[in-house]
Amino acid sequence: MNLSDLPLFNVLSERMSWLTQRQSVLSQNVANADTPGYDALDLKPVDFSDLLKESAQQGGFGSGLTVTDPHHIAITSANAGSFETQPSDEADANLSGNTVSNEEEMMKVSDTQAQYQAATNIYAKAVGMMRTAIDRSGP
Repeated sequence: MNLSDLPLFNVLSERMSWLTQRQSVLSQNVANADTPGYDALDLKPVDFSDLLKESAQQGGFGSGLTVTDPHHIAITSANAGSFETQPSDEADANLSGNTVSNEEEMMKVSDTQAQYQAATNIYAKAVGMMRTAIDRSGP
């Protein structure tokens, strides 16, 4: 059994990918804080609650469709780890035309880090519950 086939793990994995990519975009903003004309970027938000609902509807608590024949159609995640960037909302240009605010970027980095830690905690708890269930169902 592949954990990514379960809706909860699929959504958590997608969320962690989004947060990782956001952290990369934010670090580029901070690195270019003194670059004239640089526009601060952020990732477009993804509604992960809708993604979880879709994933659960497609396959219940499993993968849903089993691909046992090459003619079967495999269902994959729509985003698959690539997320769109957009200009940062809060950014106002300074005299050099740069829209990076280090204070705003650091707040976003901190928030992203906290969200990533929460996702990893949920992931670890879910794995722990699965281990407990497997241990109790054994001989």
